[in-house]
Amino acid sequence: MAREKAMLAFRQVICFQGYSAMSNIAGKAYAMNVVTPSNPRITWINRLLFMIARGLPANLAGLLGLSLIHFARWVIIKRKDWPDLGQGKQKLQNDYVLFCSNFNGTWDQYIDAFSDGIPKGLDLFWYSATKYPHSIPITPFKNYITYNQVFTDYYYNATPGSAQRDIKSCTKVYDAVLALETAHATQSPEEFAKTWRETLNGIQAALGDPGFGPVASLDTERADQNREDFVRRAQAGFNRVRAGGKPDA
Repeated sequence: MAREKAMLAFRQVICFQGYSAMSNIAGKAYAMNVVTPSNPRITWINRLLFMIARGLPANLAGLLGLSLIHFARWVIIKRKDWPDLGQGKQKLQNDYVLFCSNFNGTWDQYIDAFSDGIPKGLDLFWYSATKYPHSIPITPFKNYITYNQVFTDYYYNATPGSAQRDIKSCTKVYDAVLALETAHATQSPEEFAKTWRETLNGIQAALGDPGFGPVASLDTERADQNREDFVRRAQAGFNRVRAGGKPDA
């Protein structure tokens, strides 16, 4: 029951009261927020693991190499530091880990890429999480994320039609155009024609067409349909607790 009350308080803190819920998707980007309870007696281990990960980034090579990820961050919220914005001081049994991420692609693609890329790293980052099932096998891990995910009420994306690769491609083309400008002012027509061809060949892969992406696959749609009952029951349970009832056993 304490967990459900804490989750309700968290929603009150991060949500704009009076606004209807928005989608987690803005153009090609998806926003994910996951709040997991952690055992206060071993939360310090998670903090130590985060420090080691920052000091030894090579251990996150599998994560850093995933070009679909814009941003990923884990934050430990101690129970004594839980914000009070008028809902009253919370008496919590657990600390909490807030995971925030922005990425391109579908929810399933992201979780699959995370699980395949750094399975051991995920297990360490959620080391103190209550009832954490480990990142492999993937189905229990997806169910755990679904249950603890807090949906985004407001999500703004300055470049909704561009994924991370599109942005990197644009900067590459921009630098190439500036280099051509310099070359044009100093080279003969024959030299510039050669430079132009070489530059164009070098940025061919960056000349894509930004825009809203198509549906990734029917498999993703079917997976969403298969999880629909689970998500509906989980939301119904949360609404019941929010109304003062008891959570499911």
